[in-house]
Amino acid sequence: MCIRDSTKRTVADVRHAFTKHGGNLGTDGSVAFLFKHCAQFVFAPGADEELIMEVGLSGGAEDVISDADDSVEVIASPNDFESLKSIFEQSGLEPEVAEVTYKPTILNALEGEEAEKMQKLLDALEALDDVQDVYTTADYEV
Repeated sequence: MCIRDSTKRTVADVRHAFTKHGGNLGTDGSVAFLFKHCAQFVFAPGADEELIMEVGLSGGAEDVISDADDSVEVIASPNDFESLKSIFEQSGLEPEVAEVTYKPTILNALEGEEAEKMQKLLDALEALDDVQDVYTTADYEV
């Protein structure tokens, strides 16, 4: 997500980063279908999953997910972010992550050289002054 008064400069900078790192810049909105705009709350491993589920679902959460690392993730509509955040706080539940984000609907596993190239591209994009947030479907460890 970019913020800039002059989009021509921003697009040129982003296009340059993609080209330099072996990628291509798509048209506006060309990958939007790969992401779900949502409120996301992530609770640390060992958090009370039943309480999180009870509070989250009663507050309008769409889904509660137990992740492989034993953390608990709550997904909701972006419109429900503030009310759900307040409900969690009132219940004494403090998420490690609480944000409105674009969550990938599918992850693409990358390894080795592909993962390194992706990390370099993401670093280059995040280094741009006009880039506010970077979202990816890449799933890797470097």
